[in-house]
Amino acid sequence: MGWTYVCPVPHKLLSIDGGGVRGVVALEVLARIEQVLRDETGDPELVLGDWFDYVGGTSTGAIIAGGVALGLPVSRIQRLYRDNMRSIFTRAGILDLVRARYDEQGIESVLRREFGEDRTLGSPDLRCLLMLGLRNTSTGSPWPVSSNPGGRYNQGAGSNLELPLWQLVRASSAAPTFFVPEEVVVGGRTFVFSDGAVTTLNNPALQLALMATLPAYGLGWPTGRDELLLVSVGTGTSERLQTDLRADDLNLLDYATQVPEALIHSAAVQNDYLCRVLGECRAGPPLDNELGDLVGGAGLLAEPLFSYVRYDAETHPASLEQLGVGHLSTESLDRIDGVEFIEDMCEFGRALATLVGPAHLAGFVAADTH
Repeated sequence: MGWTYVCPVPHKLLSIDGGGVRGVVALEVLARIEQVLRDETGDPELVLGDWFDYVGGTSTGAIIAGGVALGLPVSRIQRLYRDNMRSIFTRAGILDLVRARYDEQGIESVLRREFGEDRTLGSPDLRCLLMLGLRNTSTGSPWPVSSNPGGRYNQGAGSNLELPLWQLVRASSAAPTFFVPEEVVVGGRTFVFSDGAVTTLNNPALQLALMATLPAYGLGWPTGRDELLLVSVGTGTSERLQTDLRADDLNLLDYATQVPEALIHSAAVQNDYLCRVLGECRAGPPLDNELGDLVGGAGLLAEPLFSYVRYDAETHPASLEQLGVGHLSTESLDRIDGVEFIEDMCEFGRALATLVGPAHLAGFVAADTH
């Protein structure tokens, strides 16, 4: 594509989970991170795309990650969400409801306008490397697509770098039952893509770290607690406690509706867990009552692969009370298409953002931007 990517060490990675409208939760956290970095560097114009070297996201996280990579300030991405969510979640017509709940024209028009018709994954105006989590429904496999010019599938004519950025983001956001899949021509073949959230990439943090460090991916950045910082931002974790549940209460419909969500949640938690085990966790909510939060060098490796920070919180009443937003409803925060609850989600996100502190980024802030 005629350009190479050079950045100094240490390296900084940013990962953003999927979650539909709940992306506004992650955006509140990112706004706080951006402000902390502006304060610490003394640069009031700093944007995340100029500080992080590699940003990855899936589904709604892909939309946000794309905006970050383009150098948009977080406030601009927040405005994009507020101004366009009702257009994105426009109910499909009666005849189209057998395909999806929402009309794909809404999200497509927004993404075409915001990312541009002609901008590609390899466009030189991306301020940092970008990774998007997709699912190739045609092959049944996860597809983490990266703008890394050294990647195997980013070489020569027909490379992934030539694919339209808006279309890749649309494919990553094509949540099953919510939006129809996206057809993308890759290397002369047409593939059907759907939301990467239905793979292990809904929380893409571990995949992002691997794509930055494993030599096979064409970067091979150095590992180590002082060499690599991985910041992972969630959109709120939903766990529904059913103390009075009995086996006879469940039927085939229950399994059909609950199993996909359960697998997505489990995969996201497992990715967080592995990042804490392989890295040195500086901050993060408890994983469970047995493990705790594994903060402060409680991982598996004597020489951690990276420093790791995780910002997320559960939406059950006890967690909301702890964050000081106990008046919010769990049900309103869990809806990935809950446009009418966007203000509640933002309030939850602002409460979560208060957990962000300069100490979590210490040792990396002084690094020159690329």
